[in-house]
Amino acid sequence: MAISRRHALRASLLGSAGAALATAAPASAWAEPDAPFDGGARQALRLLKEGNRRWRRFASRHPNEGRNRRIEVAQGQNPFALVLGCADSRVPPELVFDRGLGDLFTVRSAGEVLDSSVLGSVTYAVEHLEVPLIVVLGHSSCGAVSAAVDTHRTGELPHGHVGYLVEQILEVVEATPDEGGDFLDACVRANAVHVADLLRTDDELRPFVESGRLDIVPARYDLNGYGVDWL
Repeated sequence: MAISRRHALRASLLGSAGAALATAAPASAWAEPDAPFDGGARQALRLLKEGNRRWRRFASRHPNEGRNRRIEVAQGQNPFALVLGCADSRVPPELVFDRGLGDLFTVRSAGEVLDSSVLGSVTYAVEHLEVPLIVVLGHSSCGAVSAAVDTHRTGELPHGHVGYLVEQILEVVEATPDEGGDFLDACVRANAVHVADLLRTDDELRPFVESGRLDIVPARYDLNGYGVDWL
């Protein structure tokens, strides 16, 4: 009986803690001590920039990973930004921006290619979770963009599903001037900008952009220097 009472008491305490955390303002977990999160894209972008600065300096804080945060996000989510990034294993947004559970809504596809599934996921975060900021995050040495560059130069399109990805990026590659520098990286940057433009003009997302409720920013992560360039 004593063991049962202890289990019941523990369950009651955890339940109370979860309820208390669920009613607390989630924004406080995102903000620095002297700057409460105001719910806007400008501060969301600042938090991402500060997190990437810590990542570059090997000074990551790994916020929002503890027991209390896990209990809190089990009740629901309220991310402050969406990162649409490449599926590349070397570019996990939560690490690159030094954020934790429930901070970022992440959608990943090779080369940030948009399809119905990706657009549906992005739209869900905007309409139902009210994220104020989308970051389209390309990265150096992107394999999907590199494959599109190869197709541009050889005329040989890969077969199957990979070929579909390449076709979606090829238009950007063909429109990017090859001026003798790092053509691949120029295409990576152009692709991130292009995808951001497509999102801004999407029928379901455009009203949020035009009303000022949503900002969309393209960016490029450097695998060697660990920094994010905002395009």
